[in-house]
Amino acid sequence: MNVKDLQGLISRGQMSRRDFLARASAMGLTLSAAGALADQALAATPKQGGRLRAGLAEGGTTDSLDPATYTDIYMISVGFGTHNSITEIGPDNQLTGDVAESWEATPDAKTWTFKLRKGIEFSNGKTLTAQDVIASLNHHRGEDSKSAAKANVDPIKDLKADGDQVVVMELHGSNADFPYLLADYHLLVMPEVDGKADWKNYVGTGAYVLQDFEPGVRTFLTRNPNYWKEGRGNFDEVELLVIADVAARQSALTSGEVDVMSRADRKTVHLLGRTPGIEIEEQTGFLHYTAPMITTRAPFDNNDLRLALKYAVDREQLMSTILRGHGTLANDHPIAPSVPFAATDIPQRAYDPDKAKFHLKKAGYDSIQLDLSAADAAFAGAVDAAVLMKEQMAPAGIDITVVREPNDGYWSNVWMKKPWSMCYWGGRPTCDWMFSTAYAEGANWNDTFWSNERFNKLLMEGRSELDNAKRAEIYGEMQRIIHDDGGVIVWGFANYLSARSDKVTHGPDVASNWELDGGRYVERWWMA
Repeated sequence: MNVKDLQGLISRGQMSRRDFLARASAMGLTLSAAGALADQALAATPKQGGRLRAGLAEGGTTDSLDPATYTDIYMISVGFGTHNSITEIGPDNQLTGDVAESWEATPDAKTWTFKLRKGIEFSNGKTLTAQDVIASLNHHRGEDSKSAAKANVDPIKDLKADGDQVVVMELHGSNADFPYLLADYHLLVMPEVDGKADWKNYVGTGAYVLQDFEPGVRTFLTRNPNYWKEGRGNFDEVELLVIADVAARQSALTSGEVDVMSRADRKTVHLLGRTPGIEIEEQTGFLHYTAPMITTRAPFDNNDLRLALKYAVDREQLMSTILRGHGTLANDHPIAPSVPFAATDIPQRAYDPDKAKFHLKKAGYDSIQLDLSAADAAFAGAVDAAVLMKEQMAPAGIDITVVREPNDGYWSNVWMKKPWSMCYWGGRPTCDWMFSTAYAEGANWNDTFWSNERFNKLLMEGRSELDNAKRAEIYGEMQRIIHDDGGVIVWGFANYLSARSDKVTHGPDVASNWELDGGRYVERWWMA
């Protein structure tokens, strides 16, 4: 047994501080060093109690409790607070089981068997079974499904239960990354009622129980006393508040009205971090900022016009001005450098008004006027970014009118409705997941309505290919296709920036697959 093992014992309450000091001293540590290690372990020990109040940048009056419709951190917080998924991305950014205890695949990765944990109960007392998991996945399946997670479940050919604790999933083709797809925040496990998933009563197996839900305003949760995860679900109560204005969120945090805030202002975060009692959270993940064009509408159906816009964007200026250095340059495709098979060999597209003019001329224009819809609901600084892009594009003969849209309802009324808009993506931990969600032909969240025959063919090949060298070639070509032909400007990978009171704490690791600990902060964090 080493010192780390001793820290694990004291953090789980299986060893007293006095015994820890004695054992650590016997290993040769000084008393002061042993005391510091003991205090470190105890500080990382979850404690129950208190009310967590979170001020969140997103959320709208059109929000629904149906998990198929979730788009932002407000509803992700509600969903992960009250429900579990089949798998999850852990605080260490590794895939782990949620309601699934384990899984295994056939050698061709076409059939996956998931073994469920025993003894999990919904908050109404119903025991979780394989039928609940099957109904929950079927909620997103089918030709008429409008679910944002339809692309995640489309690979499934057949679902069947093998008793109460095992679900067997047969896929249309091989998919080595399939368990990752089941960690999606839309794929919450709901109770099966009459063969269908019951989302309207909003009963889950999660750490909290929904008490009050006001779309776009406030949600109130109370702790589930029978939650099955040790050390999780520690707050007695959770209050989620929509505070769209970043200055108002930061004021609420510094005044003690909320304990956690999403999306700190990059312009002033350095000042916020100097405030006594405030801790800044910054993680590098897959978050990226985009400007999608609907490619089925003129003039965005012309790739030369799209290339003109891509060359007319100064990404380095956007990075320094909007992100204030809290991120890295993107290159008009959505795969972050940290994602396996990222094509880092594609030459970085540089700001070039002359090339922009060249492609604009090829598209049939000497100059052009375009509307760009923006609201800070898209991301903090989205309006400023749109104004900066307007200035950058002017030398190329591209006259941008920035249309300032309301924050409320932006995702339902503007995104995927207006021809050109500002957007962000939380990103995904695998190429297939990102491509299937937002770039595949017919995907519900293909926000450019883009279709490329070669890309769609490669998508199926990459999903079925088990040789990593061949997969790298396939995904590299797919990234180049998006870079050269896609309908989206991807200009930056942004770090997640949030802040919390030092009265709230968490373990040593914080997930970066989504903001606020992968969206699971209400389950994973506790009062200090």
